[in-house]
Formats: sequence, structure tokens, C-alpha cells
Amino acid sequence: MTSRSLVPFLTLCFFDSSSLLPLAVRFPLSSPTLHPSPQRKTHPRMSAVHHSQAGPPIHTIHLSGGEPVPVVAAHGLSESDFRNAIDSALFKQWLKNMQSETGILANGSMSLRQVLIQGVDMFGGRVGFLKFKADITDKETGKKVPGIVFSRGQSVAMLILLESEGETFVVLTEQVRVPVGRFILELPAGMLDDDKGDVIGTAVREVEEETGIHLNLADMVNLTAFLDPSTGCRVFPSPGGCDEEMSLFMYRGKADREVITALQGKEMGLREHGELIKVHVVPYDKLWRMTADGKALAAIALYEMAKREGLLPAPSTT
Repeated sequence: MTSRSLVPFLTLCFFDSSSLLPLAVRFPLSSPTLHPSPQRKTHPRMSAVHHSQAGPPIHTIHLSGGEPVPVVAAHGLSESDFRNAIDSALFKQWLKNMQSETGILANGSMSLRQVLIQGVDMFGGRVGFLKFKADITDKETGKKVPGIVFSRGQSVAMLILLESEGETFVVLTEQVRVPVGRFILELPAGMLDDDKGDVIGTAVREVEEETGIHLNLADMVNLTAFLDPSTGCRVFPSPGGCDEEMSLFMYRGKADREVITALQGKEMGLREHGELIKVHVVPYDKLWRMTADGKALAAIALYEMAKREGLLPAPSTT
């Protein structure tokens, strides 16, 4: 992955509530090095969907070793949803992960017997969430291993550090999180909208949508790129049930107190998409006690360890 050479600056944009005109503040920043994440290469062969005489649609995939594996639609799943599921980037990426060098099927000790597609949630014209069950057996014991999967794919989150009058602040968002039944204070974050892997571009876009802060691609540090390559240079928030793999970025800059004040409590988000977001700015040294967000806590750990090991670029001195 490459990035263009850009003039390093940070623009903080917010709206005057009386005039609805955008206001902006700029200040220069350093341009740390970007670290691309590794690419995966595995391409299972697909076959056409067909119907059994008395059952749901069935699709057959062929693994890299040639083994055929049936993919079956659960009762009540429409044929269009079934086709969307097996053609989705989410399902194809899961198959690649399974057959990669570090994948479950790599050493031959496990076998994939069947996949049951249980549910699909469409986000416009693409599959946003996918629920399925993989029938995987340990060959030595003959026992099945847990195989229920909630698939949502790659995501990004951003740790934004703003220095003001000798104190470092973090930009957070407060959002409605229905699955946990609470409002959560968390890092700006979002899902990749496609399978092109534009992690950096997604991070910049999500920060702008959720906070109003405009970032340059060249001004960001990929914290997860400091992990050992065997990890895939991403973190897995909940690998026991979800395939989500997350890249964590860090951004450092300077801001006047007026900017910090203007950001505090600012309402953002794409309202037409149901995003009800309020911006919060908190002191960095209090962050680890103020949030239950796993993204934030993981970013703190990576940032502090990278700083201790001398891996971070020098902060801006202007």
C-alpha cells in the first residue's frame, strides 16, 4: 500500500449552531511512516448453486486440496440472501483465512465437512453481517469444535492525541450501542465498506464523519503494524464468535484550548444512517479508567509499548 506525499496539517472543522456555517482551525503536524498490513492469498474454487429435490439450496466449494464442501441454506433463508452470502467478500475472506499458512485447515488436523448459512443483513447492495455455522471436526479425536460464526470483516479505529498547553487530550465518541444496551464512550471507528482493503482511507473517513476532524493520510501511524507478522498485524476483539479483525491507528497533533472546547459535546454522525454521535475530549492520562471500550484500551497498550521501545516517530515540535 502506498500513500501520496501530503503537506502535514490537521484541520478541525465544526459548525456554528446559529449560522450552520463550517468553521475550521489548522495547525502543522509531523508525518510519521505508514506500515502496510500483510496480504493474504488463497482462492477456493466455487461451484454453482443447485437445489436438492426436497431441501434448501446447496452450493459446493472446493478447498485448495480439492476437497468438496457443501454450503447449505438454513430453513427460511431466501435464495437471493443465500447467493449474496456465498458471493460476499466476508465469506470469501473467511475461507482464505481457514486455508492460510496459519489457518485451521493448514496442517490437515482439522476437516471442514459443511457450512450452514443462517442469516444475512444487507447494507444497501452489500452484505454487512453474515451468520453461519461451520461443521469442523478434529481428525484425531473425531470431535467437533465450536463453529458458530458472526462475520462482519475488517474494521479500523483511531487514537487521536491533541496536545494543548502542555496537556494531552484524546478525542472520543459517545454512541448508542444496542447489543450491550448502553451508551459507550469509545474511539472513532468503522467497518471497511468493501474488499479493497483501504484501511487508511476508511480510518480518515470515519474520523471525519464521527468527529469533524480532517486528517492527512501521511500523518497517521499504524499501531497494529508494530505487532509480529505472525499475528497478521491486526487485533481480534472477539475471536470466539466473531471474525472482526481491527487495525488501530494513532494521530498526534497540537490544538488551542478554543479548539478543544469547540469539540467538546459536538454532535456528529450520519443521521440518515442512524448515527447519533456526541464528541468528547478527555485527558489522555485518565482515558484508561474512563472507558470500557476494548479498542481504546488496546490502542493505549500498543501506543505505550511502541513509545517505550522507541518505535514511534518524533512528535511535531511546532
